[in-house]
Amino acid sequence: MSLPKIDTSKLFDVAGKSAIVVGATGSFGKVCAATLGDAGARLVITAGNAENLAGVGEALRAAGVEAVEVARRPDTAEDCDAIVAAAVEAYGGVDILVVASGFNEVSPIVDMGPDRFGKIMRANVDGPWLMARSAGRQMIGQGRGGKVVFTSSARGKLGHPAGYSAYCTSKSATDGLTKALGCEWGKYGITVNALGPTVFRSPVTEWMFGDSEHARKVREGFVARVPVGRLGEPEDLAGPLLFLCSAASDFHTGHIVYADGGYTAG
Repeated sequence: MSLPKIDTSKLFDVAGKSAIVVGATGSFGKVCAATLGDAGARLVITAGNAENLAGVGEALRAAGVEAVEVARRPDTAEDCDAIVAAAVEAYGGVDILVVASGFNEVSPIVDMGPDRFGKIMRANVDGPWLMARSAGRQMIGQGRGGKVVFTSSARGKLGHPAGYSAYCTSKSATDGLTKALGCEWGKYGITVNALGPTVFRSPVTEWMFGDSEHARKVREGFVARVPVGRLGEPEDLAGPLLFLCSAASDFHTGHIVYADGGYTAG
């Protein structure tokens, strides 16, 4: 009896790939940059804060990662075109796009003005759309396929009682964009998926992992909804990200992959 010939050594190989990580100074963006860099990808990292971005770039290069910084947010078509152009200049093209940038302001809808709603939508919907358009043009022109990964959330699927009307709406839009582009770009060999984390350890959430009574109560309340019984760690995001950026996911597109310990399953 013969077995399928599967070379697992190449399934998750991204070594030498040109990867753009948008929002590389954020908690999730740093995980993305560190993961792809450690796996051998050559990075273009972006963010609006040039000083913080330089710090991430220095840390990556100290770890032996090829990394170029572009101090831009995906606010305009010109910004996005410039980010892609930097990748082409540095590495000759774009193989992977990870959009890890995002924004939220928690507020009951009755207290939220249209300007604040618009700010969240611009950051979480317009920016990824513009960035995908610029990178997609390059990938299609190259003719060698590509990988696009957006940042979704459990809040694209589930509501939240604490003033998340804008954020939930924006992440539902992210999910729709993921599905639409997955269908539109499949014929080019470009897969488009989204990674949806739950609460994971970061500078923003570190307090939830603490020993104070308040931290324990908040953590226990959240963990009660998580079947695996804990909050997330950065390495919990690394595996799914690498899957979505590598040949292992060549037959997966238009999907939202929840790294949430089963939170959205129940």
